[in-house]
Amino acid sequence: MSKSLWLAAGVRTPFAKVDGALAGRDAIALSVPVVQAMCGKLKAADKPDLIVWGTVAPNLHWSNIAREVALDAGVSPYIPAYSVVMACATSMVGVFSAAESVHKAPGTLALVGGVESMSGIQIGLNQKLSTWLRKFFQGKSLGQRADMLAELPLKDVKLHIPSITNRTTGLSMGDGTEIMAKTWHISREAQDDLALKTHQRAVAGWDSGFFDDLVIPVDGLSKDAIPRADTSLSKLAKLKPSFDPISAGTLTAGNSSPLTDGAAALWVTDEAGLARVPESAARVKLLDWEMAGVDILRDGLLMAPAFAIPRLLARNNLTYEGVALWEIHEAFSAQVLCHVAAMEDAAWLCERVGVSANLGKFPWSCLNPNGGSVAIGHPFGATGARILSQAVKELAGFPPGSRAIVSICTDGGLGAVCLLSN
Repeated sequence: MSKSLWLAAGVRTPFAKVDGALAGRDAIALSVPVVQAMCGKLKAADKPDLIVWGTVAPNLHWSNIAREVALDAGVSPYIPAYSVVMACATSMVGVFSAAESVHKAPGTLALVGGVESMSGIQIGLNQKLSTWLRKFFQGKSLGQRADMLAELPLKDVKLHIPSITNRTTGLSMGDGTEIMAKTWHISREAQDDLALKTHQRAVAGWDSGFFDDLVIPVDGLSKDAIPRADTSLSKLAKLKPSFDPISAGTLTAGNSSPLTDGAAALWVTDEAGLARVPESAARVKLLDWEMAGVDILRDGLLMAPAFAIPRLLARNNLTYEGVALWEIHEAFSAQVLCHVAAMEDAAWLCERVGVSANLGKFPWSCLNPNGGSVAIGHPFGATGARILSQAVKELAGFPPGSRAIVSICTDGGLGAVCLLSN
């Protein structure tokens, strides 16, 4: 970008497991308090110029959730609002899209976020039965409808229950990651160790007050319900494999992110619009970004960030150790470990990614200092905004000129990564 783009930390709901404390709210109702809190911090009479919002799980009651959230939140109806979706990177891709708009219109202030209500997933009908019902109710007489009863496809009367599986392969995210873990020889012990660290860091983040201005109370819940202060390696080691119990599976409920409800948002603007951002909000520059797609049958379902990160660093003449902060989304501990194993393999980088530069060793001490998705939770559409706001606040406290990488893997062999600087 030819001019400075800025991200400013926003707020989010606490995150809670599916069917937990936030189960009474659908995706719109989860989003509304976040948008209201964000707009309520603006100066009098000011409002966003653009709202970008996303959710991954579809709902038959709306198509453009961004507009529905804006209207229910009571913001000006004259603000354009549109929706985005790219699986787990949905609200990060929303930031990229908003950044393009800001770049074209100096001074624009965009409110970007996302949501997932895993407790509110709709169960539907399969296509044949849906088609029959539509035609049945189009019948103009009782006779026509009676004739159609004979055509009722009883054998096709099935419910469509959404699942966390890839349409092309039929494999769940965990199944796909088990394959990746075997390919890259990732041990159960390494996964549990990373999971323990992310819980400890999330708990410490809450204890230190780091999350206090990033999370708003909703329905009596004032902090994340998922981080475990009482977990340990011995407790994690006792958990049974969740996805591959037959052939020595290594992914468990303890080293995988849980199904989660929650909403999150942040600000996107430029130098001209920065004065409109709430003074209390941490802010850093958005320097660059990269999206990648991979062959899920060859490269692995969630391996796209291992392609995007080296390309982004090489383009900016950076090494791994040249990045002071790493916020990598933890769909699973194993997926993070696979990414790092691949990124440290010089031959693999050269052959598969096309990067021949020596990027060095990964600085594990710089990873997710206040916890990641395994401990905090993973509402698909909200994770991008959550992880970016968290990274913005963290990086703002580093020495000037420090850089951060924020990375999210997604279903379908996709990934999104961005480079920040304070």
